Amino acid sequence: MKTQFFSNIIGKSFSEIQFCIFSQQKGKSQEMSANLKYLSLGILVFQTTSLVLTMRYSRTLKEEGPRYLSSTAVVIAELLKILACVLLVYKDSKCNLRTLNRVLHDEILNKPMETLKLAIPSGIYTLQNNLLYVALSNLDAATYQVTYQLKILTTALFSVSMLSKKLGVYQWLSLVILMTGVAFVQWPSDSQATPAKEHSAGSQFVGLIAVLIACFSSGFAGVYFEKILKETKQSVWIRNIQLGFFGSIFGLMGVYIYDGEQLSKNGFFQGYNKLTWVVVVLQALGGLVIAAVIKYADNILKGFATSLSIILSTLISYFWLQDFVPTSVFFLGAILVIAATFLYGYDPKPAGNPIKA
Repeated sequence: MKTQFFSNIIGKSFSEIQFCIFSQQKGKSQEMSANLKYLSLGILVFQTTSLVLTMRYSRTLKEEGPRYLSSTAVVIAELLKILACVLLVYKDSKCNLRTLNRVLHDEILNKPMETLKLAIPSGIYTLQNNLLYVALSNLDAATYQVTYQLKILTTALFSVSMLSKKLGVYQWLSLVILMTGVAFVQWPSDSQATPAKEHSAGSQFVGLIAVLIACFSSGFAGVYFEKILKETKQSVWIRNIQLGFFGSIFGLMGVYIYDGEQLSKNGFFQGYNKLTWVVVVLQALGGLVIAAVIKYADNILKGFATSLSIILSTLISYFWLQDFVPTSVFFLGAILVIAATFLYGYDPKPAGNPIKA
């Protein structure tokens, strides 16, 4: 009896110790997950804001000699993305070169049809990346940042049509608010005639068209890429290597078709400086940062990151680049876009049947 009594006490104590250890480990795991969540969002805000501002500055900076070709910058960014993804696959392969070689051979070379599926979104992404340079050559960073949020609308519409996704009432409402906000941001005002705005109506129009096409291409390519990821079990890093491979090919074709004459005169790296390389690296890291955010963060926090990026871009564009004069109409539009971003990511408890387009 005594032996059984002491055994029960020891057993209960051991169970309590196990429970305490499990609770501590769970708490540490949740804390680490939260840290990764906010770290990835911080990096996203930094990457998005700094890319827009440095790209804008690099395209408007007056220097002697030829300006760097945006088409070559897109190609270099794709090559850097491939390198980064190969290193990540190498890390997942426990830093074993043989394992890395086998994974790349099995997942890419031995699956040619799966690899070819990425040619379509890759070509669209390449077009989109080139359009962003065009847009930021003609629009200030603040206007670009707010207008580019129309990609939420295009992504939602393509998700409904291609993936049969269902949008709730709040999401449909957010899309209406988003369109209204962007319309306010693009509303013409007298301040556009001030010296701070040195762009003609023609260049403003070109920038707007470039952003709109980029929004549609981003929405379609993003949904197409999501559909491919759901249909296969390949890692996102392998898929990004495939995207980068085709993106480099399409990018090189664009270089020689549109900039072949300038390339023959001044070379591939004409006009490159430290700022150009910063832009290229930031663009290459963009897709990887978004992948990390998708893994660790939720829609509400992504909306917060987007909103913070818009605010920072507006402030820096006004105080540092001095190419933007804010108006009350712009602020109203920006507030509506930020509100729409949050509302689109809002996920209330299901109270009824969602609306399907």
